[in-house]
Amino acid sequence: MSSKKKPRPLLVYADKDGQIFDHPEFEMICRRGDELAQPKPEEYIPLPPDSEFFLLPGRIPLGLNSETGEVEEVEGLAVAAFACPGHTLTGLAAYANTEDAPILPMFAYGAVGYANGRFWITAKVVDEDKRQIFTKIPQQKVESGAKRLMKDMPENRLVKHLANCALTYGCPAAKNLALGRFEAPLPTARTCNARCIGCISEQPEDSGFPSTQERIKFTPTADEITEIMHYHAKRESKPIFSFGQGCEGEPLTEAKLLCEAVQRYRDEGGKGTVNINTNGSLTATMKPLSEAGLTSIRVSLNSFLEPVYNAYYRPKGYKFEDVLATIHTAKELGLHVSLNYLYFPGVSDTENEVNALIKAATESKFDFIQLRNLNIDPDLYMELVEDNDLGPGMGFVNFRKRIKSECPWIGFGYFNPYLGD
Repeated sequence: MSSKKKPRPLLVYADKDGQIFDHPEFEMICRRGDELAQPKPEEYIPLPPDSEFFLLPGRIPLGLNSETGEVEEVEGLAVAAFACPGHTLTGLAAYANTEDAPILPMFAYGAVGYANGRFWITAKVVDEDKRQIFTKIPQQKVESGAKRLMKDMPENRLVKHLANCALTYGCPAAKNLALGRFEAPLPTARTCNARCIGCISEQPEDSGFPSTQERIKFTPTADEITEIMHYHAKRESKPIFSFGQGCEGEPLTEAKLLCEAVQRYRDEGGKGTVNINTNGSLTATMKPLSEAGLTSIRVSLNSFLEPVYNAYYRPKGYKFEDVLATIHTAKELGLHVSLNYLYFPGVSDTENEVNALIKAATESKFDFIQLRNLNIDPDLYMELVEDNDLGPGMGFVNFRKRIKSECPWIGFGYFNPYLGD
């Protein structure tokens, strides 16, 4: 659909009973950082399948009165949408807070509007891969797949944990394991050396918001890990295996175990892409993991500006310079290096942030950027970064163009790529 033909979506809000309405006159606006504005036509798309709506407690809807050009409050409850995987938000829901507004759970809250008989969201497609789209897959198939896993590997504790992830928490990676397709999750680490504000598996009691997943309560053995790897490789012709999941801590803290499992899998003829999703804190682990048969790493970060990184990750026992060293070392060892770049509209796309990213990319030549959404209450994140000089924002579209122009070798996507055997 061309930008010229796009309608201007109307504000969407909910009443006290949770019924969702579109406003008869006010238009949708979005938030980028602390700024409110109408999204540009290239910044919003029809709401994709598998997206979810959120009603935002303690949040008053804001819309644009097109007659006056003023932003005005609307009686009711603010509504946001969580874009399905493969999409990155270009703007966040716009609202005003009541005095008793609670901290929002760890999701990403896209601005949503309504026009021409459909909902629209401020987001862009960044990956056409459908590996986490389950619209046409009946839940019964996932359930039977999870039960089959437990039947075929009855003594494997990791299988039981992942079956619970699929059935209780709806984890897309665990669901795919149950379905025998795409990427197999391999959580291992009970502990972490960072205290991320947005950790989804472990939050202190005084954080004000709950964890959205349950952290693994045991350390699996190499036998349990490799059993799942071989099982998955028999069902998926292009298997990807990933250590480092939402239900665990930092996998590099279990580097010895990971080396043993990967080496054993490779020695037994195991094929496919073996990946680690990591915070990149322990540089010395890269060489032994590479020698064991690791294919790729994906390093998670929200910023290449050290103060902004530290404010969110709150590292324990490592420094930001260690993360950069890990990226450099992994590339020197021949590993494929991706970023899990946690994008936040109005912060990630600012001049100083982009300059820092391009500098790091030029120095290390990392391969790929996965444009994931930063799942966090927007007000909480802005409090963390407000003391930093970020410079003017350029918007998501220009953010991506700028990086591609100065670092043409970098690929963009959302998922860990299959890299062959």
